[in-house]
Amino acid sequence: MVLSRILPVKGFVASLWLLSSVLAWSLPDISVNGLFPGQAVLTINGKQRLLKVGKTSPEGVKLISSDSQQAVVEVDGERLTLELSQRISSTYRSAETLEVRIPKGAGGHYSVGGNINGHPVTFLVDTGATTIAMNYLQAERLGLDFRKGRSGRASTAGGVVETLHITLPKVTVGSITLWQVEAAVVIGTHPQQILLGNSFLTRVNMTEEQGVMVLRKTR
Repeated sequence: MVLSRILPVKGFVASLWLLSSVLAWSLPDISVNGLFPGQAVLTINGKQRLLKVGKTSPEGVKLISSDSQQAVVEVDGERLTLELSQRISSTYRSAETLEVRIPKGAGGHYSVGGNINGHPVTFLVDTGATTIAMNYLQAERLGLDFRKGRSGRASTAGGVVETLHITLPKVTVGSITLWQVEAAVVIGTHPQQILLGNSFLTRVNMTEEQGVMVLRKTR
């Protein structure tokens, strides 16, 4: 893995946009009755189901993730985020494309808010970084079990550093969420800001429009 040089960071503001185009598809009737870490109680077509993460109901509803605030389910390849007492059915219409707009900041850098496993972070967009990258102090604050990661080395402006490679279960930038994203934890104090590298960026469509970086992802 090669990390780009570590750049100074200024404060930026990201504006989020949701495209107006929508796509409808056939869904079972789903309502959320209970939310817990790693499992959810759903009523699907009138039948109550207790689903654990990774399990699929007889109706074809798979639970991707769940905590006390929301659950992510997958139906026919489409992922939906549901809150407690929320109900969806075949009349539900989902946004076809999610979009995040990130204005260029001072020095020509792009910075955007997001979260890792539900913990808020600020990312520095870095197309020269192979993966999401952070220092070990940042990883500790996020509660990541990185010391069991795969050992490696990376080249930075400060020289060659030791790294540990892990997989992040959930990474969110604006309205875009990806699961199972590769990351590198640097055993040192750099980078000073978490780098949003290509393990995330290559899984979305990225363009630049008049000084604004645009990330798009089709559901």
